[in-house]
Amino acid sequence: MDIRIVDDLIGELGTLTPLPGEAVVDLDGRLVLPAFAEPHVHLDKAFTAGLAANQTGDLQGAMASYSAVASMRQGDAIADRAMRALRLFVAAGTTAVRCQIGAGRLSGVTAIEALAKVRERVSAYVDLQIVAHAGVPDGGAAGHRALLHRALDAGADHLGGNPFLEDDPELALETCLEVALDRGVELDLHVDESLASVTLDRVAARALESGTRVVAAHCVSLGGLPDPQAKEIAAAVAAAGMSVVTLPMTNLFLQGRDVLSAKPRGLTAIDALRAAGVQVAAGSDNVRDPFNLVGRCDPLEIASLLVTAGHQQPVHAAGMVGSEARTVMGLPAGGLVAGAPAELVALGADDLGDAIARAPGDRLVWHRGQLVAQTVTTTDVPF
Repeated sequence: MDIRIVDDLIGELGTLTPLPGEAVVDLDGRLVLPAFAEPHVHLDKAFTAGLAANQTGDLQGAMASYSAVASMRQGDAIADRAMRALRLFVAAGTTAVRCQIGAGRLSGVTAIEALAKVRERVSAYVDLQIVAHAGVPDGGAAGHRALLHRALDAGADHLGGNPFLEDDPELALETCLEVALDRGVELDLHVDESLASVTLDRVAARALESGTRVVAAHCVSLGGLPDPQAKEIAAAVAAAGMSVVTLPMTNLFLQGRDVLSAKPRGLTAIDALRAAGVQVAAGSDNVRDPFNLVGRCDPLEIASLLVTAGHQQPVHAAGMVGSEARTVMGLPAGGLVAGAPAELVALGADDLGDAIARAPGDRLVWHRGQLVAQTVTTTDVPF
């Protein structure tokens, strides 16, 4: 069919006749999908694998090795790496990105300030949201509170962190909730980034009590619980109005390193959460850094992992890196209907399954009704 774009919306679909003077892009039979969204990626860490070797391969090893990079506070280098990643994301068909950017004792708010400038530079091509992934600095709760306010003042849209890795997890969570409520922003937290602990139920309880909108990323341990317990916690997450972002690539890389056989997959309980009515999206998390040595900045790579490791049907996998990811980010879901945002990607694929399986490089991308990226590939095989 034909698609007419009017300003930044889909105007009409069907068999259409071009209007006088109307620009026409011949898609030549390409598959058209709603544009992808990336709900969780650490752009400040991207492409640092060569700067900091993870000696143990696990989360603790990654954190230890990256600390030296964070302490450099090189805003220009952070911005350059983020721009490199964003170009790849946009070329792949991603028109909305939520990035987790470090703030704390080692880096201050240098990375937040760098990404705020990047957000201005790319505003015509991609919607960029910044989450302050803040650790507790020296000074305890008072220092933590001051850092969160400072990160928001520096340009962060929302607050995050990993409270259950702090010395006083409950206090860290309460401080995050307090500042989020005070500033009218949401929390986008790292929760249970481990196979050994379950704290998601406590986060859900506090989210429900406080009325704060909370996104919980990772939730790895939920996937290793018996079905009845996982369903009970999933119901609590749904009751609190929380969303969950699963991060298959990084969790497959980091989790279960010390298990020699029958290795756990390190994914959350996607089906239990979905059955409870929880919005579940999926993201890249880390790209070629100590936390994950690979990654293409392509949501179709994540969708493929959701199919193979997460046992999701292709249509659900596509939604988790598309419309559901946009919903988690607080954006209109989009779709191929009149009146939907003109956020589109056209791929050289036969159907959705083919797109996820091959991740073809041939793509055209529209953001707010404008063509923002075009990749045309040529293949010559002599048989």
